[in-house]
Amino acid sequence: MSPPRIALADDQALVRAGLRALLELQGVSIAFEADDGQALLDRLQETPVDVVLSDIRMPGLDGIEALVRLRERGDRTPVLLLTTFDDGDLLLRATEAGAQGFLLKDAAPEDLYDAIVRVAAGDTLLQPVSTEPVRARYRYHADDAPRALFTEREVSVLRLMAGGYSNKEIARAMFLAEGTVKNYVSVILEKLDTRDRTRAVLKAITLRVI
Repeated sequence: MSPPRIALADDQALVRAGLRALLELQGVSIAFEADDGQALLDRLQETPVDVVLSDIRMPGLDGIEALVRLRERGDRTPVLLLTTFDDGDLLLRATEAGAQGFLLKDAAPEDLYDAIVRVAAGDTLLQPVSTEPVRARYRYHADDAPRALFTEREVSVLRLMAGGYSNKEIARAMFLAEGTVKNYVSVILEKLDTRDRTRAVLKAITLRVI
């Protein structure tokens, strides 16, 4: 498998240079750089990539709005968003816009590389980063409380769901049958009153379940 080709978007030239140096050392090819969302969209029309790695906060067209427009024009290129989590609303907004994952700007180089490779392969990564900054920015609402308490095994499944693992991968990691994991996921969605895995993970983070 050849290393992924990525587009790198950040308004700070020093940040782009640092990320480029880190990624090229790991064999990742940087197809192009952009200093704002509009420049990113313009370049993507002529230069397809495997993954977009973009800062969320940029002047003009920010990372989330660029993602919204990218999806509106039918471009499904996976997008990893870089954030400092200084705004608790960003995680939900970006997920709803169609982001495949999030990384803290101070993520370890090996975590950054792993996230890019996994997203390029079709995974969704909602928690390759610490959940504490997210929790600190969300307010707890009693009305959103889970319908029932979680077992230790359900919490373990939730954590793996947050890491973007499939039912088969969770089953292998926990030494369970895939059907058993599927049942756990169904129970988790029911307890959190959510329809899909993405919203279940986000809600679990905000409610301090994981």
